[in-house]
Amino acid sequence: MNAQSDSPVQPRRLGRSVLAVLAGIAVGIVLSTGTDWGLVATGLAPPLNQRWPNQLLLLAATYRALYGVIASYVIARLAPNRPMGHSLVTAVLGMVVSALGAAAAWSTTAGQHWYTVSLVLTALPTAWLGAKLRLMQFPETTTA
Repeated sequence: MNAQSDSPVQPRRLGRSVLAVLAGIAVGIVLSTGTDWGLVATGLAPPLNQRWPNQLLLLAATYRALYGVIASYVIARLAPNRPMGHSLVTAVLGMVVSALGAAAAWSTTAGQHWYTVSLVLTALPTAWLGAKLRLMQFPETTTA
């Protein structure tokens, strides 16, 4: 009887977990690509299909790290349970996607490999920080 009463809860939590992850990913993508396009539209950066100078890539790496923290905060905020776990699992997914992107772009980013590698290396720390900021909003609970 317990299995029947628990079964509606599991799909609901799974759906909320998926929603939390997708919402955080969407926030990160919208912020990053929106900033990229904004820099191009204002003439501060060359078109996206052209090579960006190192100082612009440093700026891009910085705002992507900040947006990673924000996206992970959103994931942790929306997660039905284990907010840090949700953020870190998403970070691993981000690391894999970033590593695949780095491998694909390796031959086209001569001298700028640091940028693609930085995206891989910052995925986990930014996710941890975003979730930690969310967790810091709650007072510590003691177990009796």
